[in-house]
Amino acid sequence: MNSVTRDPAKIIEDLGTCLVTGGSGFVGKNFVKTLLDKGYKVKSFDIVPSDLEHENLEIVQGNICDSALVESIVEGVDTVFHTAAIIGLKGGRAVSKEYRDQSYAINVDGTKNLLRALQKAGGKRFVYTASNSVIIEAKNIENATEETPYTNRFNDLYTETKVVAEKWVLEQNGQEGVLTCSVRPSGIWGPGDQTMFKMFFEQIIAGLMLARVGDGTAKLDNSYVHNLIHGQILAAQHLTSGGTSPGEAYFINDGEPMNMFDFAEDVIVACGRKMPKYWAPAWLVKGVMTIWQELHFRLNFPEPPLPPLAIERIAFSNYFSIEKARKDLGYEPLYTTKEALDECIPFYRELFEKMKKEAGK
Repeated sequence: MNSVTRDPAKIIEDLGTCLVTGGSGFVGKNFVKTLLDKGYKVKSFDIVPSDLEHENLEIVQGNICDSALVESIVEGVDTVFHTAAIIGLKGGRAVSKEYRDQSYAINVDGTKNLLRALQKAGGKRFVYTASNSVIIEAKNIENATEETPYTNRFNDLYTETKVVAEKWVLEQNGQEGVLTCSVRPSGIWGPGDQTMFKMFFEQIIAGLMLARVGDGTAKLDNSYVHNLIHGQILAAQHLTSGGTSPGEAYFINDGEPMNMFDFAEDVIVACGRKMPKYWAPAWLVKGVMTIWQELHFRLNFPEPPLPPLAIERIAFSNYFSIEKARKDLGYEPLYTTKEALDECIPFYRELFEKMKKEAGK
């Protein structure tokens, strides 16, 4: 890790032309809008079409595994923000060879395609979007720092591929003149979210959310999408000779760890539903989901509503220090959790009503 003390306010670099991969997705689309609002020229790259329009925006649709296409896209690009990934949360026996090959092709080989192309094209900066899961174990992790070793416990392909790709990206720092760093978000939420609260909504609509899991003491932190983007931009601005971020990884989150069910309650109530009052022991819920999953494998039962790993994730405390980002980058969350909730509750209400309609409820 970089041990040199710098004043982050004095090392701010213009980012030039920016490329955002996954530019049509939740994080990527918000990222593209933010960069355009800041006056940057932006290229948005995704396998699915984009509905954004702007005079400073170029949209390219294609596969990150297509080396020739990637090489053409990075021409003239100074800074890459790599957010594209397959969120493969399956693990163990639930993973087919095809599923594993696809995850590695996009999350690892696609990352290598992109960075190698940027090196060849004479680009300057590469910011990788990793995950806090790269150090998560089946135990309480409280206020962990970037010095914590990588996990060797790969219960899902997302974590496995993120560890492999992040290590490679950081090892490439400075090669062919391209400076690299990695940002590790926690659970990402906000306008456009199709994962975190969608999982809650699915359980509620199906009538399966009968109790809170655990005993209420486990705390997690989260990354509001605009806090995350703010941190990524700061990391890129410090990817310069004498800067603090080359070769470094940073946890970027809201800095307010709390129990997941307490965190979700305001959104659930705003959608016209109530959170359960009762707590179910995590070991019991995980055991039921494990048996259910085994019946799925052996007797072709439907998949369990939640994989056992998801129960494990909320049963233990998992939160991460942002002190390194504060020191090196001058990072402070732009929004408190309350401010962010006030801003995005209308989006979550709309998403909930849409899901109810689709489910015929």
